[in-house]
Amino acid sequence: SPDKASRPFSKDRDGFVMAEGAGAVVMESLAGASARGAEILGVVRGCGEMADDYHRTRSRPDGSAIIGAIRNALSDAGLDPGQIDYVNAHGTSTPENDKMECMALYAVMGARARHLPVSSNKSMIGHTLSAAGAIEAVLSLLSLQNGLLLPTINYDDPDPDIALDVVPNEARRTPVKNVLSNSFGFGGQNVSLVVSGAP
Repeated sequence: SPDKASRPFSKDRDGFVMAEGAGAVVMESLAGASARGAEILGVVRGCGEMADDYHRTRSRPDGSAIIGAIRNALSDAGLDPGQIDYVNAHGTSTPENDKMECMALYAVMGARARHLPVSSNKSMIGHTLSAAGAIEAVLSLLSLQNGLLLPTINYDDPDPDIALDVVPNEARRTPVKNVLSNSFGFGGQNVSLVVSGAP
C-alpha cells in the first residue's frame, strides 16, 4: 500500500518514495552566537565529504566514498567512532543503497555498528531529494534536544544482510550527545555531519 511504500532496511524494500519538503538551519560561529547571547541549539562538530564518480544515480558498490565521508566527518569532529550515539541514516529504501550504508557503518564503526541506533526519517516522509540533507540536520538537532530517536517505520520484514538496530517502528527515548547524519546524493555527492548538543 502507498502508506507502507518506503521501507528502509527491510528485506522487501524496493525503492524510494519521492516527497516534497524543506528544512533550514541558521549557522554561525560558536563564538559569534555566544557573544550575542543567541540560543544555541547544537553544534556542527564535523563535516566530511567525498565525491563518487561511479554513476549519475548510483554509488560505487564498494562504498568507498560513503566510508570516506563518514571517516572525514569523524576526523573533522575530533571524535572516535565510539563517541557517536545515534546515526540519522540516509536510508532511502533502495536495495543497493541501504545495504551499502550498512556496510559503510560496519567499516567505520566495527562490530559496534550492530547495536548503534540507526534510523531513517525517509520511512515517514519519503525522499525530499535536495532538501533531504537539511531536513536530516534539523531532525538530528531535535533528537539531541529532546533525547528522542526517530523510528524507522514500515519495518516488518528484517533483512538479515542489514544487521542494524534500526529503531524499528517506534520512537525511542535515549539521551544522545553526538549524532552522525548521512546524506548521499545523486551525482556522487556524499556528505556526513557530526552534530552535537549545545555546549
